[in-house]
Amino acid sequence: MKILITGSTGHLGGATIDFLIKKIPANSIAALARNSEKAKTLAEKGVDVRIGNYDDYQSLVKAFQGIDKLLLISASELINRSAQHINAINAAKEAGVKHIVYTSFIRQKDDPNSALWFIAKDHVETEKHLVQTGIPYTLFKNGFYMDMVTDFIGTNVLETQTIFLPAGKGKVNFALRNEIAEALANVLTTEEHGNKSYNIGGETTVSFREIADCLTEISGKKISYISPDVETYKQELSKHNMPEQAVNMVAA
Repeated sequence: MKILITGSTGHLGGATIDFLIKKIPANSIAALARNSEKAKTLAEKGVDVRIGNYDDYQSLVKAFQGIDKLLLISASELINRSAQHINAINAAKEAGVKHIVYTSFIRQKDDPNSALWFIAKDHVETEKHLVQTGIPYTLFKNGFYMDMVTDFIGTNVLETQTIFLPAGKGKVNFALRNEIAEALANVLTTEEHGNKSYNIGGETTVSFREIADCLTEISGKKISYISPDVETYKQELSKHNMPEQAVNMVAA
C-alpha cells in the first residue's frame, strides 16, 4: 500500500508524515511538494517525494500514479480554493487512487448566512464533489487549532493583559495540530473508514474568558477579557493594516 500526503511541507502534512513513519516503512509514503528543495528533509527520511501542485492537473495525475490512499489537505488560501481541491480529486480519480481522506472544516450546518460561510463554502463544494466521484472517502472536519490561539488573542497578551475579541460567551473545541496529525495517520493505516465523516476537536469546549482566567493563573498577571461588537473589532484590526480576508476570518 502506498499513501500520498499533500501539503507535505506544511505543519499538518509534515506532522502526519512523522506519525506515519512510526507505523509503516518510509518508502510506503509519498509526499507531494511544489519543488524538491522544500521537501529535501522528507527525501532524506526515505519518503518518496513527488512534484506537483493543485493548479497543475497533469502534474497531479503523474504524482498520484500508484497511490492507494491520498490525504488531501485543504489549500491554504481561504477563498476560492474549491477549484484546486476538485482539480486534485479529479486527478486522483484518473490516476486510480482508491481512497481519499480530506481535511475539511467542522460546522453545525451548511448555512450561507453563517458568519463562517466564506470559509465553509469551499469545503462544502469539495465534499459534494468528492462524494459524487464514487471514490471511497473519509472526511476529517477539523476544528480550530489550539496552536493558532495566539492568532485570536495576540502574541503580546501578557503585556497588554487583555483579550479583545467579539466572542461573547461562545466556546470553541480547540484541538492540537499534532493530535489531528496522529489521528490522520491512524485512519490512513487502518481500514473501515470508507465513506465516513469525523468531527475532530477537543473533548471539552472553552470560552475566551476561561482562556483569560487560565492565563491569569499561569502568569500571575490579571488577564481581562473584553468582547466588543463586531464592527468595533473590525475597525480596530483594520487600523493595524490587517488584510480584509484575515479581518473577516478572525471577526467571524
